[in-house]
Amino acid sequence: MSKPHPLLISVSSAPHIEKRIAAIEALPPLREVISDHGLSAQKSLGQNFLLDQNITDKILREALNASPNDFVQTTVFEIGPGPGGLTRSILKTNAPKVIALEFDERAVKALQSLKDAANSDLEVIRIDALQTDLTELSDAPRAIVANLPYNIATPLLLNWLRQIRTDKNTYQSMSLMFQKEVADRILAKPETKAYGRLSIISQWLCRVSNIYDLPPSAFVPPPKVNSAVVHFLPKDLPDDAPDFAVVEKITAAAFNQRRKMIRSSLKEYMPIIEALGIDPTKRAENLSVEDYLAIAKF
Repeated sequence: MSKPHPLLISVSSAPHIEKRIAAIEALPPLREVISDHGLSAQKSLGQNFLLDQNITDKILREALNASPNDFVQTTVFEIGPGPGGLTRSILKTNAPKVIALEFDERAVKALQSLKDAANSDLEVIRIDALQTDLTELSDAPRAIVANLPYNIATPLLLNWLRQIRTDKNTYQSMSLMFQKEVADRILAKPETKAYGRLSIISQWLCRVSNIYDLPPSAFVPPPKVNSAVVHFLPKDLPDDAPDFAVVEKITAAAFNQRRKMIRSSLKEYMPIIEALGIDPTKRAENLSVEDYLAIAKF
């Protein structure tokens, strides 16, 4: 009996998935796919291709280890698959369906051989992810695994977090690659330079963890910065959790003037701040996530 692939967590669908994996591993190398389709990375599209299958497999293993469930009943979304390096690794898991959103028509054509190998398990849609509601594409439990185009990574994340605030079950998990600087902002704690609006909103709605760091040399072409994969697990929120728009407004006001004391940057909220006993001489980075949520509840 053949040894199960290391990305298979459950054996319930193993025969079908093993056949899918065999077809994928028989495909030509990614560099050959890129050459055949003239798929040079475009800076305007934020493209940096991840071609090393050992690295992409490692990302999926870490993502699965950080999640309470495997992907056996999950539609996995990928944004900006490019030539399909990460896509190949996602298709080696138990995910019954992978939906890849790609804006670059060249990449859509380059993914055709992978789509054929995966049969109906891979759907490739040429579309702008920023203008797309993923919930309209699948009713099944959803997860997102993506090497995000760096130029749209933050707005994409905020869109998905906004959906999670409405319903924590919108996505069972998200494993997203960012520039290391953005990842540091997501994970930052109070009293640090990186702490800000993205830290507060992300940590309010999800348990966040850094699951993998990547040097520039892992990509083609190499970017000028390091990268990191951040894992998001949506939290259960209390019934009186504040609205997303309110938290966004308050944190924007505070961090747009982060060097000022909050009695200045958040002066319109001073009656609330005083009622909560928060020191008005503190600055934006001195307040905890809980402080901002308490202000927002009013």
